[in-house]
Amino acid sequence: MLESDWPFGERHSMRVEAFTDEGDFVVRCELPGVDPDDVHVHVEGDQLRIDAERKQEDREEAHSEFYYGSYSRAMLLPSGCDVENIKADYENGIVTVRMPRRETPAAKEIPVARKGE
Repeated sequence: MLESDWPFGERHSMRVEAFTDEGDFVVRCELPGVDPDDVHVHVEGDQLRIDAERKQEDREEAHSEFYYGSYSRAMLLPSGCDVENIKADYENGIVTVRMPRRETPAAKEIPVARKGE
C-alpha cells in the first residue's frame, strides 16, 4: 500500500464518488488527516468546488511520506440542483455534500399562435 498512489497520488487530488440518495445528489470526498476547519465547499456558477489543506506538524528527526499542502477539486453541478440548500458535513475523513433537487414544474404544452392573429 505504501507504494501506491493512494490517497492523493502524484497530483495530490481528492478522490470522490457521486451518486443519488433519497432524491438528493451526493458527492463524497476522501480527506484523511485533514482538519474539518481546513475544508471549504463553494458553489460558483455551475460548479461545486471543494478546497482543503493538510498542515504539516513540526517534529524532530522524523521521516514522513505524507503529502502536506492544499487540495482542490471542482465538478459541474447536476442540472436541477437547489444551490440554496446544499449542505456539507465531515466525518471520519470523508466530506459529504448533499445537494437537493429543485421542484421541477409539470410539463406543459405551449400553444403556437398564428402570426397576425
